[in-house]
Parts: sequence; C-alpha cells; structure tokens
Amino acid sequence: MTKGLFTPQPGRRAVLGGLGAGLIAGGLPRGAWAQSAPIKLGFQLHRTGIGAGYGRWYERTAQAALKVVNDMGGINGRPVEIVFEDDGTDPKRGAEVVEKLASQAGCDAIFGPLFSHVVIGSAPRAGELKVPYLVCSEGYHVASGMLNRWTLQPGITDVRAQVTSMAPWVMANLGKKVTMVFPDYAFGYDHRDFFTEAVKAQGGEVIAQIAIPPTETSFTRYLPQIPAETEVLYHVMVGPAVLTFVKELGEFYGTGARPQIFGFIDSLEAVDIASPGLEFLEGTHFWEAHNRVKQADAGADEVFYRAAVGVDDNGASISDAADVSTYSHMFSCWETLFTIKAGMEASGYAGPADRQKFVEAIEAMTAMPASQANPQGAKMFNGKTHQVFGHQFISKVEGGKLMRVHQTTMEDGMYPDAVDYSTMTF
Repeated sequence: MTKGLFTPQPGRRAVLGGLGAGLIAGGLPRGAWAQSAPIKLGFQLHRTGIGAGYGRWYERTAQAALKVVNDMGGINGRPVEIVFEDDGTDPKRGAEVVEKLASQAGCDAIFGPLFSHVVIGSAPRAGELKVPYLVCSEGYHVASGMLNRWTLQPGITDVRAQVTSMAPWVMANLGKKVTMVFPDYAFGYDHRDFFTEAVKAQGGEVIAQIAIPPTETSFTRYLPQIPAETEVLYHVMVGPAVLTFVKELGEFYGTGARPQIFGFIDSLEAVDIASPGLEFLEGTHFWEAHNRVKQADAGADEVFYRAAVGVDDNGASISDAADVSTYSHMFSCWETLFTIKAGMEASGYAGPADRQKFVEAIEAMTAMPASQANPQGAKMFNGKTHQVFGHQFISKVEGGKLMRVHQTTMEDGMYPDAVDYSTMTF
C-alpha cells in the first residue's frame, strides 16, 4: 500500500460526521418531511437464483438500516426510500435491473449486489448511465481497476485482502501443503489466485486446485481429487447446495485421518453449524468477516446492530432459530447505506445533478471508526481504488459454535494499488 495513502483530507470531519458514534440521536420530526421529496435508493437484490439465501438477509438488513436512517431524520433532512429489484443472481438481468432502477424508478444511487459475476456484468451499465453503484461483493474486480469511477465498494473488504491477511496464520498453525476447493467463477478465481500467492509468500504450496460449478448439487466426484499428502484443505463454496457439500465432505473423510480443514464461512452461510451430519466440523477453522456467534467481548455497537436486524446471539433470526443469517456478509448492506448517507450529506446532495459530487465525497473518505454505522469494526477507505479495508476473523468450531481465535490487523490485508479511479473521467 502506498505510504501515507490514508492520511486525512480536508473536510474529513464533514465527510464522516454521519459515520461516528451516537446514531440514535433524534432527527427531524417526520412532519417536517411533508414537503420533502424522498431520496430514492435502488437495491439490486439476489431475491432468486443461487444468491437467494444471501438476498433474503440482505433485504432484511437494508430495511433495518433504512429504519434507523429515517429515525435519525433521513439524509439532508429528506426521507429515504429503497426500491428493491430482483436480478435473479444473473449478470444479464443485473444490467437490466440497473437500468430499470436508474431510468424508470429514478433512483439517486444503486447498491447491494453480492455475486461477483453479477457485479461485473452490471457495473458497465451503471457507468454508462452515470449512476453511483455501491456494491457489497468482496470481489477484487473493484480494486483491480476493471470497472469504472461510478462503482465503489465501501462496506466490505475484498477477497485479496481477506486471504492475504489470513494466510500467515494458516501456514503457521495448520500446515504448508494446501488443496483448494472453490467455485468455478470470478469470486472463486480470486481465492485461487490470491491465496495461492499468499501461501507461496509464507513458504507454503498449493498442491491442488479443484474448481466446482456453483450450481453443482453433488460433490462426491470431486472429493477424490484431493491429494493424500494434503495438510490443509481450504474450502469456499456458494450456492443452494452448500450444506450438501459440507456433509459429503464429512462422509468422504469419515472417522479416519484427514487434513486440517480451513473454510470460508461462505460454505456454511445461512446454515446451522449444529446441523446433523456436520459433527465432523468440530475443531475445524473458518474465516468470518463478522462473528456469527456473539463473542464475549461484543460491544454496544454490535449489540445495537444485532437487535436492529433481528438476529440472536447464535446468529439466527430472533423469530425462528432455524433461520440462520448470512452474518459475515449482510453487514455490508447496513454499512454501505450509512456510507451513502455520509457521502450525500458531505456533498450537499440535492438530486441527480450532484451524483458526481457524491462519488467525490466518498473518494475523500479515509478512516471509518467502529460505530453503530460500522458495527463490523473500524475500516479504512482507499479513495483511489474505491475499496475499503478492515479486520478479518478466524474462528474455531468449539461445542458446535464458531468461536474467534484470531483477529487480523487492517494493515495485514493491504496491498499495492492497481488503479487510481479518482483520476478517471466521469
């Protein structure tokens, strides 16, 4: 990372005023909104398709954040509305949804998509329409420079930062010879490329890479490809069959010898770790962006967020213990909405003519302190690459629950800039 990249810039207090502590403070009375046209935000939602499990919780989280924002007085004294539109977790439909939200619904900005192939297929249309497009995706596609100045990722770290920061711990504690199992599309390729690079930098070796289509429903034909000399099995899977994947992995190894297992929680998002057939996960490790199980040191911001989104101490819905959240991803919707609020207030956003000023205001952001607006933790935004950096967590399954055993520093995940979007034209 360029030295001094995150030094504060003029107007920083104004830019991040809405991201500090104390969000519960009262805002304008709703009666004052009678003559104020709402700020309309589009949400590109994976309501159907392979991302539906995430989409359900992304929508709930965005709705919860919206309530808090409006209870605070909205944005610039105006109420805020969210228009949700399903993209089917499909890149072609994604581009169509962007156009519909911008051109037909008249949205001031669009946010929310997760799956990387959808973001890559949709972002060019956002650039053509000159509408701010804030993604909640984790893919390196933003920071790589392949998108455009209208596309930003301020609410969640990317795969490159995640794997770079965790590789030293994995190499030091689990083993040096790694087999990777990952989904066969852009998100999986980020894992393949950057974890392989990080492992090599730590003196380890990725001895096998097994790519599996995210729409696969059975995995028994892939698991025999895992070399016997594997010391660490690294898995990250997505899609509707993640539970099947993990159960079949357990059946494959049975009670015999097996490598150390390190997974991304993506393989079990929206799945109860205590589900029958997952007993073999006891003692294995997972990456988490946000600890699903409430940890002993959880602070007031975390408590506030859990209550607002309706999640209990185990990471399930307070109304249905079987409805497990996508806790390591959905916070990005919450934090992105508050970044939108801060950016619009810093830029004095009044309408579409101010979209460019809004993007520039976000580019000026640097430190994002832990707060009710950022319950996952403190972050640093890189206005050149349009990517945020933060902490990662490694958890161990103990007694059927994910308990944190390691937290990275922000600096652990930083890497050299590949682009400076702020020098590009709009």
